[in-house]
Amino acid sequence: MRIAQVAPLYESVPPKYYGGTERVASYLTEELVRQGHDVTLFASGDSVTKARLVSCTPQSLRLDSGCVDQLAHHFVMLENVFREAARFDIIHFHIDYLHFALTRREGRPAVTTLHGRLDYPDLVPLHREYLPMPVVSISDSQREPLPWLNWQGTVYHGLPKDLYQFHPEEGKYLAFMGRISPEKRVDRAIEIAKRLGMKLKIAAKIDRVDREYFEESIKPLFEESFVEYIGEIGEGEKDEFLGNAYALLFPIDWREPFGLVMIEAMACGTPVIAFRRGSVSEVMKDGVTGFIVEDVDGAVKAVEQLPSVSRQACRRYFDEHFTSTRMALDYWAIYRKLIQEKGEEAVA
Repeated sequence: MRIAQVAPLYESVPPKYYGGTERVASYLTEELVRQGHDVTLFASGDSVTKARLVSCTPQSLRLDSGCVDQLAHHFVMLENVFREAARFDIIHFHIDYLHFALTRREGRPAVTTLHGRLDYPDLVPLHREYLPMPVVSISDSQREPLPWLNWQGTVYHGLPKDLYQFHPEEGKYLAFMGRISPEKRVDRAIEIAKRLGMKLKIAAKIDRVDREYFEESIKPLFEESFVEYIGEIGEGEKDEFLGNAYALLFPIDWREPFGLVMIEAMACGTPVIAFRRGSVSEVMKDGVTGFIVEDVDGAVKAVEQLPSVSRQACRRYFDEHFTSTRMALDYWAIYRKLIQEKGEEAVA
């Protein structure tokens, strides 16, 4: 099958540091290539792939200090995509709704994975206008604000099976990894660690939009002696960071569409303590991969109960549910269905 993967340009594919969407696009692209498909990746020029790479900007935009208008580069990328559209059996977009108008007019088989939150009122008129657009969710809970979209399926994220090593020995610290932002609630992680008397290591990036929040609300908390702020880490550092942790804390306060860090921890054998929000109940298996809790009190009790959780079971659950092989096969089934439907439509 001839497949185009269209990734955001904010980060390279895979990203050098934080970047969930670009990371998933990379894992999917490489697995599709491994399975024998002819794949073209539209991404930043500093991306690394075994697919055919169409460079749409010299480097990822977040690391380009000279870039002022990031959206402009995405529109140039769309011209590149649709200039070559006829060579693909299907085009898979990971850039939200930027391409909808062009996709509708082109008429080629296409599908869009919606990677972000969908509970903004502004999205309602947009998606009503483009209601026929085939879309994929990354969790069933992600669909709840817009259940009437043209959903083709839910495809959970997956990681290469050998990306992370299994760490059988439990660590001595709690871990928090992701972004410093109001919805991720690192302040809750600090409170949980404080009440348990445990060390907390924080590996997280700070976006410009969250800088004021960090300076005013979070930075003073980092002065606690049990808190160690590592900063933003890359793929090569995650195995050690997550694998050597006693548990990952995921104390979110928003409708999380998926939460890639949860399965990254599972792959290392590290249990997760996660708040019951968004996709958590779909990704986690309570009592097997850690515990799902309602509040800080519940999280403290859950950490105390972690000796009952098997690190081997965490890894086994990852192997059974969250590999990139499974993810690619799920998407291939959707591709095949959409190509067949488009062919029947042309005949009619």
